[in-house]
Amino acid sequence: MNGPRTGRRIGLRTVRTRVTAVAGLALTIAVTLGLVILYLLQTGSAQRTVDDQLRTYAAQVAQSGQGGTWPHPLRGSALDADAQAQVIASDGTVLASTPPLAGKGPVYTLPAGAAAPLRQPAADAAVSGEARAIGTRVVVHGASVTIIAVTSTELLSQINETFARLLLVGVPGILLLACSTVWLVVGRALRPVEGIRRTVTAISAADLARRVPDPGTHDEVGDLARTMNDMLRRLEDSAARQRRFVADASHELRSPLAVIRTTLEVGLAHEHVAPWPDIARRAVRQSQRLETLAEELLALARGDDRQPARRLPVVLGELVDDARTSTPDFGIAITVEPASSTAVVIGAPDDLSRLLRNVLGNAVRYARHRVVIRITETPDDRVRIEIEDDGPGVPEEDRERVFDRFVRLDTSRSRDGGSSGLGLSIARAIATQHGGTVMLDRATGGGALAVVTLPCSPVAGQQQRENGGGGAGQGEPAAGGLGQVPGQ
Repeated sequence: MNGPRTGRRIGLRTVRTRVTAVAGLALTIAVTLGLVILYLLQTGSAQRTVDDQLRTYAAQVAQSGQGGTWPHPLRGSALDADAQAQVIASDGTVLASTPPLAGKGPVYTLPAGAAAPLRQPAADAAVSGEARAIGTRVVVHGASVTIIAVTSTELLSQINETFARLLLVGVPGILLLACSTVWLVVGRALRPVEGIRRTVTAISAADLARRVPDPGTHDEVGDLARTMNDMLRRLEDSAARQRRFVADASHELRSPLAVIRTTLEVGLAHEHVAPWPDIARRAVRQSQRLETLAEELLALARGDDRQPARRLPVVLGELVDDARTSTPDFGIAITVEPASSTAVVIGAPDDLSRLLRNVLGNAVRYARHRVVIRITETPDDRVRIEIEDDGPGVPEEDRERVFDRFVRLDTSRSRDGGSSGLGLSIARAIATQHGGTVMLDRATGGGALAVVTLPCSPVAGQQQRENGGGGAGQGEPAAGGLGQVPGQ
């Protein structure tokens, strides 16, 4: 059974241990491979040096017998004090030798066609340990002789011993030093990560104001700390907005409920004389207000969920006509320029219709006499919808704030005192979901100018251009539901 988890992980599960192990293994392999290559190079170089010295010595021996007689004994090598030599006749007789080989038979022979001499039994007593020999045939004073030069492999043995010590002592030492260095460097590099982990573990939903420590470096760890702090900042802002939204929603829901309850309690207190029809009408109005508020809250929730409804090509002119006919005008004249638009956008028809109704309804509530809707297509394949009223307008400092939830500027100027303050928030959320924007500006006459931009449907726009601008929206309704392009 697994034991309890501790705050600090141990063993191979930690990044520090894994990096140290991998770095140590890689360095060990690299150092060992380098030593092997160096050993092979050194050994080859030493063998070539010994062979060259022996060939030079053999040439000197051959030169000493050019007069027809061989010196007894042969002189030693000036290059290698351990070198010995024999001069062997074609019948195997030893003609001359260095003192250590005097009276001995051939220690090496050079068979016909062979490149390297063969060791003979006589070498066991004359040459101690491993030896390296070369043989060469020369003609001296008309006679063919073989000159054997041999030396001990002490130099090669020293090289072998040196590399053996390096492998047995140097590699473990280098490995220990490298692993210690990597352990310390990685630990120092990951120390801020451990601080980030501890801080994030301690942060709760009620304490989102805390931030992880920033090491102040311009590396991956520093980027991680700054990214975490940005994420915590966004979470804190989101939590604050959620708390404000819940508080505002609770207040908005409580108001009509309180009116309904108070009205009913007063009626029940005077049940025989209470004007029950008026009480019922008042309760119905507040219930409608509750229903509208609930629908708007659901619309906002769908917008926050970022899961768009099924998108369809829709004719914008029909959506505008639907919004104009379904919005209470309170005697305000609503005109559309041009009267019929063939612009097509891709989106959810119900959501786009709600967007236009909310913006148009806001303009009607504050207009004095008229509201003008203008639809234009921009060169960058977008549709621009301007909804202009002749009301008091919106102060510049409040043109962004009105898109916050439950914000009302001056309800005394509005014809609809039951507004929840969510209409423009919903409109902006829908526009954002469809890749568009909603903003407020000042109209030419001083009123408010709401500007909605939405991307056009490139396919439908191309079809309309090929058809000369005809299609749905020019005198006949679109088939397949509100705002849908025929044949789509």
